[in-house]
Amino acid sequence: MSETLSDSWALIGRHLRHLLRVPERLLSVTLMPVMYVIVFGFLFGSAMQVEGGNYREYIMAGIFAQVMLANLQTTAVGVVDDLRNGLVDRFRSLPMSRYAVLVGRTVSDLMLSAVAIVVMSVVGYLIGWRVNTGAGDIAAAFGILLLLGLGSAWLGALLGLSLRNVEAVSAVMSMVMMPLTFLSSAFIPLSGLPGWLRAIAVWNPLSAVVGALRELFGNPTSVADSSFPSVHPIPVAVGLVALIIVLAMPLAARKYRTAAAR
Repeated sequence: MSETLSDSWALIGRHLRHLLRVPERLLSVTLMPVMYVIVFGFLFGSAMQVEGGNYREYIMAGIFAQVMLANLQTTAVGVVDDLRNGLVDRFRSLPMSRYAVLVGRTVSDLMLSAVAIVVMSVVGYLIGWRVNTGAGDIAAAFGILLLLGLGSAWLGALLGLSLRNVEAVSAVMSMVMMPLTFLSSAFIPLSGLPGWLRAIAVWNPLSAVVGALRELFGNPTSVADSSFPSVHPIPVAVGLVALIIVLAMPLAARKYRTAAAR
């Protein structure tokens, strides 16, 4: 266990040092979310109405969750690059934990997303987003965000190890992320959807996370119906994301052992 932790920390440091040499990566994960905050906050905010508050407060939880969900593609592409550039081959020759390679990749990507969340929080505050709860609820909200980012990263690692091709990863991510993002309560209330489509959207893990964030931040919410995920978004969000992590971690580790053995 201690060996895995020390090896993982060494690889996290390696990824972060690489980020300092290629700061464009930091721009890529901060500029786009900031643009989302500005575009949705000002352009759509003037036209959209939500119950119990303004759309700028409503939309921030959705954009926060979308940033963490983007770890799916970030980690998947990073894992494919590690396989293609020979990094995994070099690690295979070293006496190091096999888990450390994946832990280093997923945690460093999570830390990068956390930086984006800080930047977005500042921009959101400037355009009118406010948190109306106490420190404990705020900490819980950001904890759920980090949990979503970690789950997305491990699922991305599994997909990257399964597909092993950047073009295939990009194609699959488009098919996965679009429905997850837009068939959820991230950007619009679900009350206007047809019943069968609303039922799917309500059980979308992203809807649960977004609902939990809005409740913990004290921002406007839009309960679609009396279903359990709509009424109790916090336990549903934690449970669904934890289930993703529990399933994705061992599967990704098994895929990595297979890939490293080739």
